[in-house]
Amino acid sequence: MAAMFAYEFMDGGVDSDSLGRIYRGDVGEWVSAVAGSGLFTNSQVERIDTAWHSNPKSLLDTLLSEADEMTVKRCEMTWAALDRSEPLERAEVAVGGYSSVVASASITIA
Repeated sequence: MAAMFAYEFMDGGVDSDSLGRIYRGDVGEWVSAVAGSGLFTNSQVERIDTAWHSNPKSLLDTLLSEADEMTVKRCEMTWAALDRSEPLERAEVAVGGYSSVVASASITIA
């Protein structure tokens, strides 16, 4: 599967917009491609969809499985930059409900 979809992801270089969408869990385009390939049963597609939504990095890892070393490094650096910018967004989302993120923030503030 990796080779089948990886070329689309890396065609002409890594698209930072695509990488950002994957990071945010917007994996519908990739799930649709898997479903449309005809290579997987509906239950397999559902499991892939669930896995990629819960862990978008697993989709990136799949797409990069046949990439050259420099492409992998560029994507990992971009992903790490997204990780560094994400904590504030996560904290804002968590404020609506009690979570360990909010709990640790309130302990730090107090």
